[in-house]
Amino acid sequence: MSVFEIVGERGRVKEPCALLLGGFDGLHAGHASLLAAARETGMPIAITSIGGVKKGGDLFTREERRTLFREAGVSCVLEFSFTEEFQTTSAEDFLSRLLERVNAKAIFCGEDFRFGKGAAGTPALLKELATCPVTVLPLLRINGEKAAVSRVKELLAEGRIEEANALCPFFLQGIVEHGRQVGRTYGFPTLNISYPQEKFAMKEGVYCGKVKTPIGEFSSIINFGARPTFGVTERKLEAYLKGFSGDLYGAEVRIEPQRYLRDIRTFSSREELKEQLKEDLKS
Repeated sequence: MSVFEIVGERGRVKEPCALLLGGFDGLHAGHASLLAAARETGMPIAITSIGGVKKGGDLFTREERRTLFREAGVSCVLEFSFTEEFQTTSAEDFLSRLLERVNAKAIFCGEDFRFGKGAAGTPALLKELATCPVTVLPLLRINGEKAAVSRVKELLAEGRIEEANALCPFFLQGIVEHGRQVGRTYGFPTLNISYPQEKFAMKEGVYCGKVKTPIGEFSSIINFGARPTFGVTERKLEAYLKGFSGDLYGAEVRIEPQRYLRDIRTFSSREELKEQLKEDLKS
């Protein structure tokens, strides 16, 4: 198995591996125990990932998930799309087809793992049908609440980014685009990134955070949403990088909001906006 491999819905994994089963729209705190248990096998780790499952968008895009898995030391990702065929495949058929393609010597899942048509497949059925040992781990609860993607989304929608990050560090990965270049006219040049339609939208507003670029990491003020002061209604993500000067057009960056500062509002002038941005930088 290569250091990091992407396997499509018809591909095969020939090398013996530990297989993590789930939707894995990112890696939240509850998944850490699954990864830790899989690492103890000493085998390469393969993981399933399903895109397009939830209304409102996935927490992370396909490319972002690949980044997360690679950073977590996963060797192989088996990617699935939530198509009609996928949804109507019985639990027994799904598992049979999957295990024909993967040389799994150990399987790991959470106690809430479900699979197959109508989510009929359970960990009990998995243990019954699997051809290798199956480890089912209990749910992780933080402050009495289940660590889950749905909870992360609730927090993001409310602008509670610090709490969301405690469960699953949130970020946007993308290519820097040419913007309107208005910010540089009042001393605050920004980089602009399109917010993917398939990605779950955090609350619109102004955040502080950091941006990782090919030339280093920078503290940042991040604006997500419209720019009413300039009559722009299109929702974009733009970031001012403290201490940076140069050109990042075409570069891939990773924007990590860390704290919600304020709502977006209309300023009476560019000077008023400039003064507010100076205050934001002190936060």
